[in-house]
Amino acid sequence: MKKTLYTLIALLFTQFAWAQNINKIISREYVDHLIKTLSSDEMEGRAIYTAGIDRAATFIESEFKSIGLIPLEGETGFRQTFEREGKPLFNVAGMIPGKSKTKELVVFSGHYDHLGIIKGDEQDSIANGADDDASGITAMIALAKYYKALNNNERTLIFVAFTAEESGGFGSRHFSKKLNPDDVVAMFNIEMIGKESKFGKNAAFITGFDKSDFGKILQKNLKGTEFTFHPDPYIRQNLFYRSDNATLAALGVPAHTISTDQIDIDKFYHTVKDEYSTLDTENILATIKAIAKSAISIIKGTDTPTRIPRLVEAHD
Repeated sequence: MKKTLYTLIALLFTQFAWAQNINKIISREYVDHLIKTLSSDEMEGRAIYTAGIDRAATFIESEFKSIGLIPLEGETGFRQTFEREGKPLFNVAGMIPGKSKTKELVVFSGHYDHLGIIKGDEQDSIANGADDDASGITAMIALAKYYKALNNNERTLIFVAFTAEESGGFGSRHFSKKLNPDDVVAMFNIEMIGKESKFGKNAAFITGFDKSDFGKILQKNLKGTEFTFHPDPYIRQNLFYRSDNATLAALGVPAHTISTDQIDIDKFYHTVKDEYSTLDTENILATIKAIAKSAISIIKGTDTPTRIPRLVEAHD
């Protein structure tokens, strides 16, 4: 009886310490700072080939540097530059080397590009992209800060802000060519977590839930919390193949997108109304913290998601 009581007390103490730690590192003020900056008018909607997206990349680089991330192997800085149609594009990527399983990679990602200046109304023409996908980039940066502070990742963690998702996923395609997909254990792609999901508070969905046991692992790690992950309810929208997880998933990686957006009724999607004022910061915070906790066994190397059947044998 005493042993059981001591075990319970130790478990409760661990959960309390975890909650205190994460609440201090991933605070509302920090999240607000990130998302307000990324979705500000100064970024001009973050369209590719513009000064606005360059400013966004510079901001993400500064956050990576402040957190203490290092560039990916083979890169001289955080920008992963490539060309399309003779013009430069760049992902922004950094990493935390693993302690014992350095060759095993876990990727956290989102896309930082958006639509730029579009036809709006008489007062506004900037598609700020607060939810799509400043919310996902905010989550990715906050997770980098948390795991760097935690300092217990046995696997190498990569954090990447993709460019040109809105133009055809060219950033994630380039990224996938720079590594061996067989080395990637899992990919947490985060897109549009700024509003409550159709499942209510403290809930998100995972695209391609049935394609690996990635979602089941995350759910297991959240047992005893208020948060739940669900299979994608929007199968007809084909979301699994519409975000930056798709390229690595096609190469066999358990690469999934986490979202809360009610895509079938979201009236702000791809409009000038996708601004910070429309977001639910508490929903963003809850989702980031849930991802942080649910990924722990994967980053520590005690859980390995099953692979997704390959759809292609080589890159484009």
